[in-house]
Amino acid sequence: MLSIGVDIGGTKIAAGVVDEAGEIIAATTRSTPATDAALIEAAVADAVAELRADHAVVGVGVGAAGFVGSDRRTVNFAANLAWRQHPLAEELERLTGLPVVIENDANAAGWAEYRYGAATEAAHMLMVTVGTGLGGAIVLDGQLVRGNAGFAGEIAHVNAVPDGQWCGCGRRGCLEQYTAGTALVRTAKRRAAAGDALMSPLLQAAGGSKRGIDGPLITRLAQQGDPGSQELIAEIGTWLGTGLASIASLLDPEVFVIGGGVAAAGELLLEPARAAYAKHLTARAHRPLAPFVVASMGNRAGIVGAADLAR
Repeated sequence: MLSIGVDIGGTKIAAGVVDEAGEIIAATTRSTPATDAALIEAAVADAVAELRADHAVVGVGVGAAGFVGSDRRTVNFAANLAWRQHPLAEELERLTGLPVVIENDANAAGWAEYRYGAATEAAHMLMVTVGTGLGGAIVLDGQLVRGNAGFAGEIAHVNAVPDGQWCGCGRRGCLEQYTAGTALVRTAKRRAAAGDALMSPLLQAAGGSKRGIDGPLITRLAQQGDPGSQELIAEIGTWLGTGLASIASLLDPEVFVIGGGVAAAGELLLEPARAAYAKHLTARAHRPLAPFVVASMGNRAGIVGAADLAR
């Protein structure tokens, strides 16, 4: 039984036909016309039409970056796309003639890791995507947790520092502001501007200007052994582990799956995260320490997870 998974990003729509083993057997892409909801839907429908021309599919799953209602049909809000209380599933069903399920993109990726990737042996999983922002997906007792209004898993906005760094959500001190790629780059630029000698190799690699510093550059230098870049990533990891220790008090996951661009740093991120998690975990002497593992599905996760949820 085949289904189509669609991953709608800010610049690209990726779609694929996925089988029951989680394999993508055909794929296509479209540009995302982010400012026009109707054009987004038309692009998705066009991609679906291309794929189903050669494959018999039972439905479509769509991973969308935004707050998806618990009915899995409506996008209540998306920061970077033209959706406000938008009946996306209804519109796509009208255009494609197929059943459509909408899911938050982080939930779709997390479900793929649970079903086919790094957490297949677990019943209780928390996936964390550490990229430009911080995303989360929760699976407990084999069920994807969406919450009353579909907002479950938004770990980015757990308060980490009362009255701390301003967040794009309008509040201060959110965990995202200390763990995501934006925090990594902000700290690097601040230290470089202050003349921190440890930032000299990074500043040189950025062409002599702090404007050239970005997350992939920091990660690359850290992997090459630059102490300053390694220290920056370790700080992100420490904040991440500390935050996840608090979250574990509520959810008690069996495994943490870490994905996103910053996760490319591997053990440079995970080792300090594990150490901080162990240090701050409540009753740590009387419970197992959940392992931290790197996500294994890569860029396929959103498509595969959305397709599986539709099926």
